[in-house]
Amino acid sequence: MLSRRVFRQLADGALLDVSHWSAPVLCAALKCPSCSPPSRAPATRYSSSSSSTRWKSRQGKDFFAKEARVQGLKSRAAFKLLELNEKHKLFKPGQTVIDLGFAPGSWSQVAINKTTPGGRVVGIDLIPAQPPRGVSTIQGNFLSPTVQAEVRAYVQDPDLGRPRKQVLSHKDGGMTEEELEEMERGYVDIERHAHLEGVEVESVGQPHKENHSEKGPNPRLSLQERDQCQGRVVDVVLSDMSEPWDQITGFYKKSLSDPYFRLMNTSGIAFKDHAGSMDLCMAGLTFAFDTLRTGGHFLCKFYQGPEDKALETKLKRLFAKVHREKPDSSRSESKEGYLVALRRKEAPTKEEVFRE
Repeated sequence: MLSRRVFRQLADGALLDVSHWSAPVLCAALKCPSCSPPSRAPATRYSSSSSSTRWKSRQGKDFFAKEARVQGLKSRAAFKLLELNEKHKLFKPGQTVIDLGFAPGSWSQVAINKTTPGGRVVGIDLIPAQPPRGVSTIQGNFLSPTVQAEVRAYVQDPDLGRPRKQVLSHKDGGMTEEELEEMERGYVDIERHAHLEGVEVESVGQPHKENHSEKGPNPRLSLQERDQCQGRVVDVVLSDMSEPWDQITGFYKKSLSDPYFRLMNTSGIAFKDHAGSMDLCMAGLTFAFDTLRTGGHFLCKFYQGPEDKALETKLKRLFAKVHREKPDSSRSESKEGYLVALRRKEAPTKEEVFRE
């Protein structure tokens, strides 16, 4: 006759359909090791650490993060641009540099330092951030045509964004700042400003010139004049953009010194990161095609994937040299890479560069 304990085990096994252990039918030795159910290890609870805690721990041990704090840099990303500039000589004094996705501003810090004296750096970003000293910024979505038009109009004025010159006081018989600027503006600048404001300026004492915009640049002009006629006045375009997460908290923070950062490092989905970076790189390349002067440089960050070869092919059509780089300051586990395109060519058309 079955004991009450064995009978209860048989009933529980049949009701719960326990397939991993079959109870014995008849066993005189209830403590038989072959018939007793397998012992289960007690559940262990692991203390979970948030991603922010892991990030803080990694940053505290990171050499480049420590060095950035020591040198007063906005972030460790500055060392990536410093290394790439040391290798490829991107910057020269007096240049105009556009920094796409500039926040928190470490690349702009490097650029303004390398282009002084006389240089200017314009940063564009979706989120509010305190710009580095000497850097002009535009807050807005770079993918918006309105924002891109603002940037183009801003850089067309050669004086905007540059350090202002000291002038003598008007009381001492000197000139005011407005009078000095008006005197320094040449006829070409006046005509350009009038064109941007929608006012047609008649040529004074000049024969009527044919419009060469459809047939290509006028070969009788110098290279610099041909670039200016097509709006190409930028020397270097930098793109360190990342696709932002949707903002769900932090709407109350309005301070520029403590903005709500929602920039994405990686989402954990490799193809999503790759596809987002390709869209941003293509937008940066399109902007560079319209604004970058002949001989200018383009640098963009991307996440590796199947489409980066097509982007590199387009860059090779527009630039004399294209390099793939992985700076030492870029973490080894990161999938990010950098495409450095040097010396923009004058001849290629947009159709030739962006064809599939």
